Amino acid sequence: MDRLQLAFQPAPAIAVGGARSAFNGARLSLRRRCGAATHPPPRRSRLFRWVPTASADTQEKSTSGDAANETSTAAANGSADAANTNGAASNGGGVVPASADGEAAVDAEVVEDSSTTDILRLAAVGGVCSVIAAILQHSWVADHRDQTMTAIFVLGYAGIILEDLLDFHKTGVALLMGVGIWVTLMTASPDHALVVEELSTQVSSISEILFFLIGASTIVEIVDAHQGFKIVTDAITNNNRRVLLWAIGFITFFMSSVLDNLTSTIVMVSLLRKLIDDPKERWLYGAAVVIAANAGGAWTPIGDVTTTMLWIGGQVTAAATIKSLFIPSLVSLVVTLGIMSPPLTGDVTRPVATGNDAMAPRGKLVFWTGLAALLSVPVFKAVTGLPPYLGMLSGLGVVWLVTDVIHAGEEDREALRGSAAVSRIDTSGVLFFLGILLAVAGLESAGILREVAVYLDAHISSREVIAAVIGLVSAVVDNVPLVAATMGMYSLDTVKPDSPLWQLIAFAAGTGGSMLIIGSAAGVALMGLEKVDFFWYVKKASLPAFAGFAAGIASYAALAALHVPAIGAATGM
Repeated sequence: MDRLQLAFQPAPAIAVGGARSAFNGARLSLRRRCGAATHPPPRRSRLFRWVPTASADTQEKSTSGDAANETSTAAANGSADAANTNGAASNGGGVVPASADGEAAVDAEVVEDSSTTDILRLAAVGGVCSVIAAILQHSWVADHRDQTMTAIFVLGYAGIILEDLLDFHKTGVALLMGVGIWVTLMTASPDHALVVEELSTQVSSISEILFFLIGASTIVEIVDAHQGFKIVTDAITNNNRRVLLWAIGFITFFMSSVLDNLTSTIVMVSLLRKLIDDPKERWLYGAAVVIAANAGGAWTPIGDVTTTMLWIGGQVTAAATIKSLFIPSLVSLVVTLGIMSPPLTGDVTRPVATGNDAMAPRGKLVFWTGLAALLSVPVFKAVTGLPPYLGMLSGLGVVWLVTDVIHAGEEDREALRGSAAVSRIDTSGVLFFLGILLAVAGLESAGILREVAVYLDAHISSREVIAAVIGLVSAVVDNVPLVAATMGMYSLDTVKPDSPLWQLIAFAAGTGGSMLIIGSAAGVALMGLEKVDFFWYVKKASLPAFAGFAAGIASYAALAALHVPAIGAATGM
């Protein structure tokens, strides 16, 4: 799938997909599922060191020990040493060593050096921003608008890809990229009012996606706070390795069709920790979870961010997407699991249960209410004709009120209410999507994406091949801007809704990210949660994932060639 926090090893310094900000927003959820404390232990700072005060018992023991030592010391070395030791004993357990003054001096130097470094860094950032602002106002920009906007997009995209190497959060880079492109468009345009009007139109479309993601994320967070997903995970009881692999795969596949693939991956990884004791053995099952989550999210409009974007944009409809992509997505999963399962033999060893993951009171009620809210969104759109985000917001309102009612007067359960869930969703991920979509909208408004579409049509005869290439590229780079750019390249006047191009883009962008662990939000989450090695994934999972991707594309083409009624109805062939 696509690309909606537990510290983890950084991914290789290449494209991390649109995933990390989304994964970071799930840290608190995972801590709760694993029975860990919500707040991590305080980190030791280089500048400030915490020295615990000794307890009364410890002080008493320390004092008595010092006193005994003082007696022997006084007898051996005279009254001067004894007096000095007694002075130390009077301080109890809070004795400060003679080197404390030296350490304090070192700390002062470190603080001073840190302040100097901070000033230099701020000056560098301010200088770079000032230079960029000055360049954007130069007359050369107005004369070379397209080149400037393309350069901003390429540089911003490079910053997103190399966020681990540069130690920049990609949300900040994406926001600056989006704003910079629109500033360039405004500077180069003689009609500022027209640019403002176009910006308002684009922001209106972008907001629909953002509101949809916020609503869906909050519903999932509320259900997760009540441990509602245990209803699904507790259904697995078989310990046979092969059976367990297929069970995990299919549960993830259907769970991801309703939830997003990131949430499904986190839920299933937490389940794997309850089913499989060996961390290394969990890697293979975790890889299967990633592949199944991405395949399951591709065939429904609410299962993947990119499919949701296409659905809200009018490129695909809910019924046609399900009819056209369910079989290819299922084939993709079956082929992958068929390759991964033969080496597995025997039973897994389960860990000892800890009892820290009990379902919250009325967790089943919240689970079924949340599930109904998510499933009602396509129905809401079909019945009312209103945009899907309104259906998602109405579902959120219902779930929110349900939690308020069932937890009324329970002050110790404030964390289970909707107001608390909102504070735990991934806001940085939403802002990342905002920056990316603003940037792509600017390129679309300038006509640059249209020129790219003309170039591709001139050099690649089949648009279906273009969709497949997008899927392959999405294994390396973020599929959100890829899909957003494609939406801007082809208008609905030239490529009708539910055409093979849009359907294949939805499938390819979703499943293509499984070929590398950094190619999807689900993969990055697995890398962080289970510390899966990048090259291990390439060796063990990339080939099965590619085989499943190719089989899915082939099955779609075969069904279309055979004029299967469901496919024909969906694509108009």
